[in-house]
Amino acid sequence: MDFSIKLNALALRTDAALESWVPATPADAPAGPARIHAAMRYSLQAGGKRLRPALALAAADLGGADPDAALPLAAALECVHTYSLIHDDLPCMDDDDLRRGRPTCHRAFDEATALLAGDALLAQAFVIVAEAYADRPALAAALTRELAAACSGARLVGGQMQDLLAERSGPSTAADLEFIHLNKTAALLECSLVCGGLVAGLPAAALADLRRAGRHLGLAFQIVDDVLDATADTAALGKTAGKDARAGKTTYVSLHGIETARRLAAAETDRARAAFGALPGDPTFLLGLADLMLSRRS
Repeated sequence: MDFSIKLNALALRTDAALESWVPATPADAPAGPARIHAAMRYSLQAGGKRLRPALALAAADLGGADPDAALPLAAALECVHTYSLIHDDLPCMDDDDLRRGRPTCHRAFDEATALLAGDALLAQAFVIVAEAYADRPALAAALTRELAAACSGARLVGGQMQDLLAERSGPSTAADLEFIHLNKTAALLECSLVCGGLVAGLPAAALADLRRAGRHLGLAFQIVDDVLDATADTAALGKTAGKDARAGKTTYVSLHGIETARRLAAAETDRARAAFGALPGDPTFLLGLADLMLSRRS
């Protein structure tokens, strides 16, 4: 199957899984729950490439898993990713008005509703994993551990905290920046791949290769983000461009310049590709995802 056709097909399957696992609140529900579900679905339905679900589904496919087995996981990962975007956009964080070309959740609703929508999406991810894999308790436990670790104060949240502290304390070193983005950005990409491998029952060596690939993909993804923030416009990005420079934020571009940053992104992508090449099965689609993430324009 053509790469773009397959990627779009995986995105559509993820959207269907989200529709099933994050349903609209019934019309006769109390106003509070109806509003929170509306805010959750507003952000989930904002579009995007569904890259984290695609990574999980592709990793599961390596082990010949039932094509539908990883769909609840894909929905859970998108819930976590969307929660992180909602919170990242809040006035107390990056304070952004646009996400994927339309008003951020706190602009479309209000700040308190957006905060709660993010909280609810994070919780919903664990509801999905617990319910969908209840008949495979060992797998449910493994997925829960992996997802919780990725979201923890040591990884995604910890990286975000360090990022905020770095903004207040002045320029960061290259080592500081790598720590931030191995956790703030790479943690969920790594988790997506490893969890997909868990669903497929891949051996420990393959899970380690998936983890390694996710770390390198995450760094490449962030470097490309930094380059796009410095070179693209708001319409192309779907979010406010140039914010990093205006805030005096340390990025791969501010530390290394645009051309060196691009070379660093390519080098990290090559490392991810090497890890994918060591996997069992056919990694062609995962290799294509790595290339897409390097060449993306938004």
